[in-house]
Amino acid sequence: MRKTVYFLFILPFFISLHSEAAEVNFDDFAIKGQEYEIVISELVTNDEVSIYINGVEKNIPYSSHGEISFTTNILEKSEIEVKINDEKIVKTINPIPLWLSIIPPLLAILLALLIKEVVSALLIGIFSGAVIINFYIHGALVGWIYAFMRTVDTYLLGALNNKSHLSIVIFSLLIGAMVSVISKNGGMQGVVNRISKYAKSSKSGQLATWFLGVAIFFDDYANTLIVGNTMRPVTDKLKISREKLAYLVDSTAAPIASIAFVTTWIGAELGYISSGIEKIDGLNEGVYSTFINSLAYSFYPILALLFMLMLILKGRDFGPMLKAEKLARSGENHLNKSASLAEQAALEEFEAKKDIQAKAYNAVIPVLVVIFGTIGGLLFTGWDDQVWNDSNIGFGRKLSTIIGQADSYQALLWSSLAGLGTAIKLSVFQKTLKLSEAVESSINGIKTMLSAIVILVLAWALALVIEELQTAELITSIMSENVSPYLIPALTFVLAALVAFSTGSSWGTMAILYPLILPASWKICQEAGFDYDLTLSIFHNSVSTVLAGAVLGDHCSPISDTTILSSLSSSCNHIQHVKTQMPYALTVGVVALLFGTIPAAFGVPMWLSLIVSLSLLYGIVHFIGKSTNT
Repeated sequence: MRKTVYFLFILPFFISLHSEAAEVNFDDFAIKGQEYEIVISELVTNDEVSIYINGVEKNIPYSSHGEISFTTNILEKSEIEVKINDEKIVKTINPIPLWLSIIPPLLAILLALLIKEVVSALLIGIFSGAVIINFYIHGALVGWIYAFMRTVDTYLLGALNNKSHLSIVIFSLLIGAMVSVISKNGGMQGVVNRISKYAKSSKSGQLATWFLGVAIFFDDYANTLIVGNTMRPVTDKLKISREKLAYLVDSTAAPIASIAFVTTWIGAELGYISSGIEKIDGLNEGVYSTFINSLAYSFYPILALLFMLMLILKGRDFGPMLKAEKLARSGENHLNKSASLAEQAALEEFEAKKDIQAKAYNAVIPVLVVIFGTIGGLLFTGWDDQVWNDSNIGFGRKLSTIIGQADSYQALLWSSLAGLGTAIKLSVFQKTLKLSEAVESSINGIKTMLSAIVILVLAWALALVIEELQTAELITSIMSENVSPYLIPALTFVLAALVAFSTGSSWGTMAILYPLILPASWKICQEAGFDYDLTLSIFHNSVSTVLAGAVLGDHCSPISDTTILSSLSSSCNHIQHVKTQMPYALTVGVVALLFGTIPAAFGVPMWLSLIVSLSLLYGIVHFIGKSTNT
């Protein structure tokens, strides 16, 4: 009896030692002609592994680390069998044609512009992608049911089951809460009163917004939310349209963050560029030098920033923006034309409490806490003694490297919470608001952010669908064949813009294109017989156009997170923001392409291309633009 008890006691331990099963991971679907991966992990020495495709055994790589990764292309309906010892796993894979991958983003974008309701458009886009995938997995009849379920449990849940995404959501909610508190305690009205002394016209108000957008250069999310929320009462008072505010916010955020040396973008940019240049033989410069040298060709971000200045200083606009500005100048309540009754009611939550003295520092101090708290958080999370003590690199590069490898999401979360706490303390200690009033105001501020957060989550869910269907690979394959070396930067710019427009992600575009474009541009130039200097010039131009095209596509895309956040912070109707910003972004993009990127590839000096481009943009503003004064 005792032996039996001992045996039963040690049996689970014995089983745990000897019944470890290998894990097999491979998708239920494949994209036709694209890489399909089978990963087998947790293998032990004596395990025998075989992989069969349509009954034909494949040679698989030997691994001494207990894991096998096998990649293949599936061009037709195939039966895949993975055999580990005596166990078999069999799946029938019906590949999805790559051209179908363009349907979800295209459908979402077109519907958003046509029906002017972005939530429904994004949901339909997500559902259409789920239908395509599950049609090929489960068949026509059952596929619709699975598509409905996967829309919620896979894509919407997957969009939230992401630390970076949740960080952005919480940061946005905390900023919304802080803005509500500093509005209730009179801080925002105090800022309006102070700025109004200098910003007495629409021109000076827009200039103040532009300079603030350029000043907060270190992060595009912080830039967008702080500038939009801070300047909205000022621009409303000066009869500047919400559409123009959203444009100024959106078109300063990414361009300045993408080309500045010390930003939260720099780490990602250097990482993506590094993944491309590590495959190049003969390149005699490091990744940081490549980034710095490419900035001379960054025509779109530079021209976008200067184009806004021209519009402001000339007091002119054109296209849909002109109509929006004239409505605002005429004194009509433009909120009635671009916001729902619910949104207008929510905006009333940001009005100051009656019978309190408006003090600007109640808003300035919390905003400065967010700004300097973010910078401090970036230095704290990215600090590297080895980099700081390296005497071979200068101060600027040290700072850029440290911030580039920082955790920007942690820094933003810490700073936004500190900003909210500071706003509440200032309100309570001065007896401007009771603690209960400050908390209630915070909650109301969070409520005003919810509609935009919903759009943001839906955009992320659509991005998951697009990633699974490999939409970017379709666009890349269309654009990358039979390229002349001199046209590589131009085609790269167009390709990056299309990918960013379709996916709504500038970072995703860089991650996809840098490893593809950089080795290809170098190799094509070398095969064409170009010398090192000419090859390097076109190479640097190509590096810059991936970044510039990604920013352009992001500006034009209604499913871009930064575009959505710009609408959110400015309390502007999202589709109205897209419709008014797109003509300006495309105008600058076409000029940057035709008079900057292409001439530079043929050897025209960058300064000359910049002068010609700026002159042309000035002419467009002067001759096509019309005065916004009524």
